[in-house]
Amino acid sequence: MVEPQRKSWDLDQLPTGDNKARAVRDMFDAIASRYDLVNRIMTFRLDVRWRRRTVSDLRLPVGAVVADLASGTGDLCAELKRQGLTPLSFDFSFGMLANDTSGAPRTQADVLRLPLANASIDGVTCGFALRNFVELPAFFAELARVVRPGGRVALLDVSVPTNRLVRAGNSLYFGRVVPWLGGLLSDRAAYGYLPRSVSYLPAPDALSQLMRDAGFRNVAHHQLSGGLTQLLLSTR
Repeated sequence: MVEPQRKSWDLDQLPTGDNKARAVRDMFDAIASRYDLVNRIMTFRLDVRWRRRTVSDLRLPVGAVVADLASGTGDLCAELKRQGLTPLSFDFSFGMLANDTSGAPRTQADVLRLPLANASIDGVTCGFALRNFVELPAFFAELARVVRPGGRVALLDVSVPTNRLVRAGNSLYFGRVVPWLGGLLSDRAAYGYLPRSVSYLPAPDALSQLMRDAGFRNVAHHQLSGGLTQLLLSTR
């Protein structure tokens, strides 16, 4: 009897290094076609509001060029366009880029080695991906390289609520309901990995300090929707 092949992201322990990079890419390739549907349902469309806030808090002039990193199916690129900015889409997953409907120029790339010249863009957005990167200090250093002086960065991701009751409810929903819902609509293993991947993220103060260490200023951290998500803002 042949045992079913185990998916690279169906792991008892969270992967690190090159194993993490491969697992993340394979996972997002697999769930790309239904990614938007699951996001809308599991967040009750709050993800639309969070992305709108992320782009508006860039406070960049109309026409500014913004690289959306780990761009997925292009939701942030579409919001950047809606607010008058010029998006460039970069993602490690070809499956995600293939399902991008934003119309932004698309490039498959590792965010630690972006095909961009030094100080060549006005800003960066990134949604729900920090915990999927292999090395955050190297990521922030790469942002510092490609963003021009005075440019802006807005990084959106999940968070751990500080309120004890909200945290307990979120833990139950994110840890139990989301994997069940993901299995019903897409892939249970992938949506089992995603809640556990929050543990990759440093605490807010440490995350902010990493940005300062990379050369960013005016670093601000905000919790959104009672701490369900977090938004990290800074100026180059």
